[in-house]
Amino acid sequence: MLEVSREPIRDLAALDTAHHLHPFADMKELVEGGVRVMTRGEGVYVWDGEGKRYLDAFAGLWCVNVGYGRREITEAVVAQMDALPYYNSFFATTTAPTARLAAEIARLAGPGLSRVFFTNSGSEANDTWLRMARVHWATLGQPDKKIVIARHNAYHGSTVAGASLGGMKHMHEQGDLPIPGIVHIGQPHWYVEGGDLSPEEFGLARARELEEKILELGPERVAAFVAEPVQGTGGIIVPPASYWPEIQRICRKYDILLAVDEVITGFGRLGSWFGFQHYGLTPDFCVIAKGLSSGYQPIAGVIVADRVADVLTNQAGQFHHGFTYSGHPVAAAAALANLRILEEERLVERIRDDIGPYFAERWGSLADHVMVGEAVSTGLLGAVQIVIDKATRTRFSRPHDIGMIVRNFCIMRGVIVRASADRILVSPPFIITREEVDQIVSTLRAVLDYVAAELSSD
Repeated sequence: MLEVSREPIRDLAALDTAHHLHPFADMKELVEGGVRVMTRGEGVYVWDGEGKRYLDAFAGLWCVNVGYGRREITEAVVAQMDALPYYNSFFATTTAPTARLAAEIARLAGPGLSRVFFTNSGSEANDTWLRMARVHWATLGQPDKKIVIARHNAYHGSTVAGASLGGMKHMHEQGDLPIPGIVHIGQPHWYVEGGDLSPEEFGLARARELEEKILELGPERVAAFVAEPVQGTGGIIVPPASYWPEIQRICRKYDILLAVDEVITGFGRLGSWFGFQHYGLTPDFCVIAKGLSSGYQPIAGVIVADRVADVLTNQAGQFHHGFTYSGHPVAAAAALANLRILEEERLVERIRDDIGPYFAERWGSLADHVMVGEAVSTGLLGAVQIVIDKATRTRFSRPHDIGMIVRNFCIMRGVIVRASADRILVSPPFIITREEVDQIVSTLRAVLDYVAAELSSD
């Protein structure tokens, strides 16, 4: 293990707070509280500069799916950097790993999805398909068909278009968002918003909000509907079984393009290569990112359905959009090595047949806790809803505070989880063992026991 003295770590933390503006951070609060310097990772564990080990139950940021320390990816990156560290995809050029990666993604996506546009992040990928959708309809003689319908409490990135597509109020309050041409409908969050409806009734009702909004705006003006197969940042919200089939029916009925944001669910997390396969959908755009390279290199993209790609390639002329690092050869090499690991070790099948069902059983056992309203999971995604009263689904008046209290106590006990308001989220690496799943569940239960006791004493 690499030894790092405490003095350099303190110096690094000081440099960071003095010069580094962090994403999604209250910088005043961060400077006062300090930062944790992470120095090493192996398997499902990471270490900080003080030598403390953590079980990373969140896989970095939903992304380190094959785990830390995979030499196969490191070696592929080094070999590509030695051969050709960079070349662009402009001016009718490409590189070997870029071309191979596009073909591999198309193979995994299946029939009708044979084209890929590469970006650097999921946010950029959402900007990309939005432009593609509008160009698509304009090319077909429908320039007014440009409105995109998205969902409240969805997350589609933090660029101007991505944050506008997302339905998070705290993001819209900064920077005059959403931009024109984007509207939002309700999310399929039965536990919090379902009232007296059954999950099936609620799923249909929320799906039919899409039809109501299309008719209100006029089908001739609506270009697309976008959604995550399972809402991630919004709280790992698993839609009722009735929801997605109805959404698909409505999109087809009114000739609305369907964009699925698979930044989190893509490349195996639900036990299928893609969430659209898990739910039996036929998307026109599929946004990919995190799991494409397991976070080892920044790379993302949009898988484009043939019916849209044919218009863009054969009729639209030049598409004035792209990035310096679109299809970066080193990032593509990392992604190819990552996909090989997923296939050779059958990690997607492992989620479907082995560790996924075990995780569901153990995670579901938390539902009997006095503070847990629901413990839901799908594949290797899990969420616990913290409540005051299970019978009435009554939540804490300051949901963010209770979520952060539970999260921070888990981290103190060596397990990294995430809080989304009053929901505790996990998305562990695909290589996690049953014993490590048990550790996550037992740690969270112990923290909930402690918090419940403290609240009772107060």
